[in-house]
Amino acid sequence: MKTSDFFFELPQELVAQHPVHKRDASRLMVVDPAVALATAAIADTSGINSATGAIANAITGKISHHMFSEIADLIPRGTLLVHNDSRVRKARVPGQKLRKETMQERTHEFLFIEQTQDGFWKTLVQKSRTYRQGDSVIFPEDRLARVTGHMQETVLLLFEEPIDEAWFERNGSVPLPPYIHRKTEEEDSDRYQTVYARNYGSVAAPTAGLHFTEEILSGLQARDIETTAVTLHVGPGTFLPVRTENIEDHVMHSERYSISDDAARTLNQAIASGRKICAVGTTSVRTCESTVRMSDSGVPFFEACSGETKIFIYPGFHFKVVDMLLTNFHTPESSLLMLISAFAGTDLVKRAYDEAVKERYRFFSYGDAMLITGRG
Repeated sequence: MKTSDFFFELPQELVAQHPVHKRDASRLMVVDPAVALATAAIADTSGINSATGAIANAITGKISHHMFSEIADLIPRGTLLVHNDSRVRKARVPGQKLRKETMQERTHEFLFIEQTQDGFWKTLVQKSRTYRQGDSVIFPEDRLARVTGHMQETVLLLFEEPIDEAWFERNGSVPLPPYIHRKTEEEDSDRYQTVYARNYGSVAAPTAGLHFTEEILSGLQARDIETTAVTLHVGPGTFLPVRTENIEDHVMHSERYSISDDAARTLNQAIASGRKICAVGTTSVRTCESTVRMSDSGVPFFEACSGETKIFIYPGFHFKVVDMLLTNFHTPESSLLMLISAFAGTDLVKRAYDEAVKERYRFFSYGDAMLITGRG
């Protein structure tokens, strides 16, 4: 498939620059691919079996408009929701390269991506080519780091004294996405974080979860809708468009994941009892579909695990465990848009996005949500 197949025109005023006043006050589009499939089947049994007729009917899936506060009434009882509990680190921190002659230089903002097992920090920084191996960089609280490596925009740092999450909390700021054209504000520390975020490590929020409140979670529990959490630390690659002409040539960025014993047990119980599994966000989809294993009899199951995934989900992918998907609206020609197109069907997703633009939905991280009630 061509990357250009996933392009759409989006008026810039629909890109949400701030969150709505209350998390669950976002709008929610519900997309039901099953209606499309049923309509196509009826058309075929009625003798309308031409390719054109089948396609015309197959893209008539039901689209309805709601508020996110209604979510508990829109998900079937007994469903298992799978959240991503990764927490966004205040990963933007100012640093200043030391020069021997003046002992100071212009301050640059470093984006701390992740720490390697041997203690080095991978960072992104503008003017990265001005940093050379052996350079020293001074950060807040007089924390000194040495440049130990450099590749394109990535600068590898080793601190003389270890830094921790408390240091980031005191000195860093939330790394808002590039399509939010404003400076970070105080409310972002709270609103660009899910209410159930636990494990630090992301440089971007798993945004489908931003709509949940404690009240919403309680309401879901009251309707016998269980939740469990996996962890996938979202990296900066999530914002990158697919740049290859053919999507099959795209190389996906790597992200770290983990699944606990409790999460694996809960997922396995849902599979065994035939309950629906609803992934909250594309990160939860990627985690589940990366780590699921198949028994000799063809039954999917999970085990506690951790590692890295570069899974790239695009149309033609065979989903093994995810039955429903809650997601935000994504950027044109992105791997995330390709993922939901694989899940719901390319034609239906195109129609849904056209309708979202027409109905003035808010797009991207601080925007509105979409619930896809089944696989297309």
